[in-house]
Amino acid sequence: MPRSAATVMILRDRQGASGGCDVFMLRRSSTMEFAPRMMVFPGGGVDRRDADPSLPWAGPSPAEWGRLLVADEATARELVVAAVREVFEECGVLLAGPDANTVVGDVSSPAWQAARQALLSRELSLAQMLIGRGLVLRSDLLRARAHWITPEFEPKRYDTRFFAALLPAGQIADDQTSEADHADWTDPVRLLQDYASGSALMLPPTVVCVEQVAAAASVAEFLATDAHMAPITPVLTRTGDAVVFRCTLPWSGRPGWLAGQ
Repeated sequence: MPRSAATVMILRDRQGASGGCDVFMLRRSSTMEFAPRMMVFPGGGVDRRDADPSLPWAGPSPAEWGRLLVADEATARELVVAAVREVFEECGVLLAGPDANTVVGDVSSPAWQAARQALLSRELSLAQMLIGRGLVLRSDLLRARAHWITPEFEPKRYDTRFFAALLPAGQIADDQTSEADHADWTDPVRLLQDYASGSALMLPPTVVCVEQVAAAASVAEFLATDAHMAPITPVLTRTGDAVVFRCTLPWSGRPGWLAGQ
């Protein structure tokens, strides 16, 4: 069975007259077992402690998230918590605050970095970290964007919900993760050009999400657009002399084709 996972597009408005959004992305190290050298959003698999009911929570409830994610309440809770935890672990962005109306600012101090390392080593759960610091998870800062499932031929499979969030004011996304050899803000239009030329690698879900970010005039516009949460599973299909990924995108109702191998 595919492992439940969550990934998050952390966004910021691009400075200058051109407008548009930048998205924070990582290039996975070549030694990674899954998706080596691929450009990805911060994210990862659900951990059993993501289900901890003691975690302080503000914003839409797990039941409400279940309706948004088309999942049961328990699974929805785990996915939202995993999304917040993974983003903090992988790029130092924390979607939490002292109450339902505020968000923490700079979390790059040595004390915060120690907490981040404790999360990574599983010495500390997200619930324990938030409780210890008097914070609540801000689920309202996330937006559900898509639901992709790794193709059946892959030996390691994930059932992944994609989220999006605006970078909180005062916070800095960084490259302090061992899973990537590069992490930085990315111009989605340029990344798509690099992907077309073969100088950047992306999996089909990432390509589609980056295309959607590239089409948005601002982060507010992107976060306000409707999401379609029907699950999508690419299938390898031979067409002529090429092998491509074929999938039906729920918002179009028509088959889509993505570069294969």
